[in-house]
Amino acid sequence: MMQDPCDSVAAPDAVRPQLCPLRAALAAPRSVESYDDFCRVALSLFRFIGAAYATGTSDCWEAAYRFADEAPGVADSPLLVARAAALVRILRSGRPCELCFMPPSCRRLSKDETELMRLLAAARRKQPGELESAVCQFVGNENEIATTRAVNALAFC
Repeated sequence: MMQDPCDSVAAPDAVRPQLCPLRAALAAPRSVESYDDFCRVALSLFRFIGAAYATGTSDCWEAAYRFADEAPGVADSPLLVARAAALVRILRSGRPCELCFMPPSCRRLSKDETELMRLLAAARRKQPGELESAVCQFVGNENEIATTRAVNALAFC
């Protein structure tokens, strides 16, 4: 069986073998629908920005701005795109490998996207210790301060 290159997390309707309770909790499938509107908008922006870095085309950046302009409840779409891009840029600079993003229309989340959504959710809950712990697990100590600031800036844009 071939492993997904991004090691994505399947949509909830996928059948999974029985795991011990702890592993089952950690391996819980995530889909785009399990997040609030703001997080879904941020995820789409991450995906457009990831595609821009992967392809080098400006069309992906334009798509990110257009998507943010059309998203309901977004007051300052250019700022939202800039903050999402800043977070992606910070994360890219401190990693030995590229971040993995699924296509914008995909319902599944890669492991990197799942972690980004976990960071954003922690910041939006305004639990500083929770966010710092999640950031440390995801990026280590190298970019911890910059990543925490970028996640907070995005979460309250």
